[in-house]
Amino acid sequence: MKEINIDLAKDKYSIYIERGLIDNISYFIKGINRGKKIALIIDENVDNLYGCKIRTHLIDNGFSVKTISIRGGEGSKSLRILDSIYRKLLDFNITRGDLIIVMGGGVAGDVGGFAAATYLRGMDFIHIPTTLLAQIDSSIGGKVAVNLPEGKNLVGSFYQPKGVFIDPNLLCTLDTREFNNGMAEAIKYACIADKNLFHQLLMLSKEEIDREIEDIIFTCCNIKGKIVMEDEKDRGNRMLLNFGHTIGHVIEKYFNYEKYTHGEAIAIGMYNITLKSEIAGYTKEGITHQIKEVLEKFGLPYRLPDMDRGEILKTLALDKKSKGNNIDIILIKDIGEGIIKNLSRKIFFKEFFPHKTKSGGAI
Repeated sequence: MKEINIDLAKDKYSIYIERGLIDNISYFIKGINRGKKIALIIDENVDNLYGCKIRTHLIDNGFSVKTISIRGGEGSKSLRILDSIYRKLLDFNITRGDLIIVMGGGVAGDVGGFAAATYLRGMDFIHIPTTLLAQIDSSIGGKVAVNLPEGKNLVGSFYQPKGVFIDPNLLCTLDTREFNNGMAEAIKYACIADKNLFHQLLMLSKEEIDREIEDIIFTCCNIKGKIVMEDEKDRGNRMLLNFGHTIGHVIEKYFNYEKYTHGEAIAIGMYNITLKSEIAGYTKEGITHQIKEVLEKFGLPYRLPDMDRGEILKTLALDKKSKGNNIDIILIKDIGEGIIKNLSRKIFFKEFFPHKTKSGGAI
């Protein structure tokens, strides 16, 4: 078993990575929480695949279990769904001494984690991420949130789990698009912090990546864990984790979270921000081509879709990295070397956006 210890100012927990881990989850729970009730907040597709198995395992080990199934997709990260979760927790008479398990991808993790952070002013919870994106990114670091119609993750908090339990065997039911969705975040980590990982992703065959996935997950989690321990509240170097996200979130919002997955939008963001950064002289020449090469390998898009410039500006105004008239932009000098560049929004638009985009073209 691989283990990464996250040691923060007020919280300590571990990330565990091992094939078949969920078969022994009760053993870990008993070391974390002494309650007898468990609310299982679970993606409905995951529930269909693994719900019966995990419920039976928990019940056989003496726990009373309430299942709260939610649909996948950004539409479930809403105040309406959050309210329904609260009411089901009330019906279950769960207490602060009990436990919430959040099982699913990034959406379940975000809304389930936010429910745990806010119900009864905070309950213990653990993550069992079931997608590659959730295993290497969204389940780590304590960011929990729901969306508003105006934008993504506008209502949220930092609330750490009591443990993250990663079972790579759960990835076997992912389709190719969803697996590649997670690979976009692995590429992000490589771009900002690990040149060796980048070349590994570029050179390994699909079969080799499947065999090495446990080590790839560990590498990505270790990168994020170190950054989170340096900057838990996202005020400094943790912003590096947003490479590609400034443009990516605009794309997700513009197309109502329907046309592109999160990873696909981030892929477009990474390529296009680097393309302009290379032209502006912030990034070493030739890096954009390398990013394009690895994105194409995993079937990820890189061309910017047609979007209205005014709508882009509205979304950017709500970006959490905005500070007054300035915005922090995440760039890379070279593969493995991320940087934070503070620019006025006017200069950012002038250097990184044209007056209008054209279908099929880059920024």
